Amino acid sequence: MAHLLPHNIPILIVGGGASGYFAALHAAESVPGHQIHIVEKGSQVLTKVRISGGGRCNVTHACFEPRELASHYPRGQKELLGPFHQWQSSDTVSWFMDRGIALKTEPDGRMFPITDLSSTIVDCLENEARSKGIVVHTQKEVVNLWPADSGHWQVQFKDDGTIRAHQCLWAGGGMQSRQVIRMMEAIGHQVIPPIPSLFTFQVNDRLIEGLQGLSIEDVSSHLPWCDIRSHGPLLLTHWGLSGPAILKLSSWAAREIHDREGPFHCHIHWIPWVHQPSENLKHYAGTHGKKHVSNAVPFKLPKRLWHRMLERCKVPANTPWNQLGPRMLEALVDCLTHTVFKVDGKSRHKEEFVTCGGIDLRDVQPKTMESRQTPGLYFAGEALNVDAETGGFNFQAAWTTGHLAGSALARRWLAEHP
Repeated sequence: MAHLLPHNIPILIVGGGASGYFAALHAAESVPGHQIHIVEKGSQVLTKVRISGGGRCNVTHACFEPRELASHYPRGQKELLGPFHQWQSSDTVSWFMDRGIALKTEPDGRMFPITDLSSTIVDCLENEARSKGIVVHTQKEVVNLWPADSGHWQVQFKDDGTIRAHQCLWAGGGMQSRQVIRMMEAIGHQVIPPIPSLFTFQVNDRLIEGLQGLSIEDVSSHLPWCDIRSHGPLLLTHWGLSGPAILKLSSWAAREIHDREGPFHCHIHWIPWVHQPSENLKHYAGTHGKKHVSNAVPFKLPKRLWHRMLERCKVPANTPWNQLGPRMLEALVDCLTHTVFKVDGKSRHKEEFVTCGGIDLRDVQPKTMESRQTPGLYFAGEALNVDAETGGFNFQAAWTTGHLAGSALARRWLAEHP
C-alpha cells in the first residue's frame, strides 16, 4: 500500500472502512480500478470490520423488508427508506454469497460469516479491491479540501501536499475531529455535533454487585424522564448494565442522555413477558408451600440475582413460600417489575464505536449520496448523521450508502468519459 499519490485522481475515496471499500468496489464495476484511489489516515484499513462482533464481524441483520429495516435507525429512519429499496440486507447477503462468503443467522437476527472470523470479510473486500486494481494508500490524512473549477476538488494532505480529485467521496467515519467539522462547514455543510450512540450504563448498586456475567433473557428498560423504552437480553457487568436492552436504549436516547449532563435513572422490568405478575407470584407461592424462597426461584431468574432481590426486599432467605405475607409479596413484585437504577455514567461499547451526528441528511441526495451544496462531493457511512441499534444495522448502513455513492461516482465518470 506504499503508493505515491498522483497529482490528478479521477475518483478519490477518503476513508478505508466498510463504506469506503464498498463504494470503491461498486465504482470499479464500471470504472477502471486504477482510476480509483482509497486514502486511509491510519496504518490499517477496515479496522472496524476486523473488531466488530468480537472479531466475528456482524455483517448485517436478517431483516429483509425496507420499512422494517429502517425502523432500527434512530437517526436516518425516514431518509434511509428510499436507499434501502435500492440496496438492503438481502442484497448484502447475495453480494458476499456471490463471492463465496456464506453468512449464517443467529437467533437474534445478527448475521455473521459461517467461519465466525472477521478476517473472512476483510480478505474478501481486500481481494476484490486488489483484483480490480483499486489503489489503496494508508497513513494519508486529509487536512483540507475545497472546490476547484469544473466541479473538481483540491485535496490537501498532512504530509503529501495537495492533489486534484475529479470526484471525491468522504467516508472517513464519525466526524469527531474539530478540524474535519470546520472543513465541512467551510464548504457549506451543516454538521450535527457527534456524540456516542452505543454505550453501556455505569451502575453502582448492591442488587447487581459481583454478578457480572449473568444474563437475563428478556427485560424491558425504560427512561421515564424522556419516556424512551427498549427490550431484549440484559447483561450484568462489573461496571453495571449492558446487553441489547441497554445498547438499544442508549441508541434511541443518545441525544437526551448527552443533553442531561449528569446521573439519571433507568427502570428495569425483569419479567415483562409475565402477564399479571402479582397473581403469578401468588400462585407460585401457593404451589411451592414449604419450600424456602431462596431455593425455589420463580420466573427462571438467575438464582444469585433472585437472592439479591430477596435481600433488597428484606425477605429472609429461609422463609417458606407459604408464609410470605401480602407486604412481602408486594415488595417482590415491585422489585421484579420496577427496579430503579441510578446511572452514574456511560461506557463506550467496545465492539461498535458508533456515534450519532455528522453531515445533515438534508444536505445529500438520497439516491446518490451526493452533496446538494457541492456537486462532485459524496458522503457514506458514519460521516452521515445516520446510526442504528446494535446487531449489524450500522454495517448495513455502510454497505447501502457505499453502494449508492460508488454507483453514482461510476455514472458520473462514465458521463464524462463517453
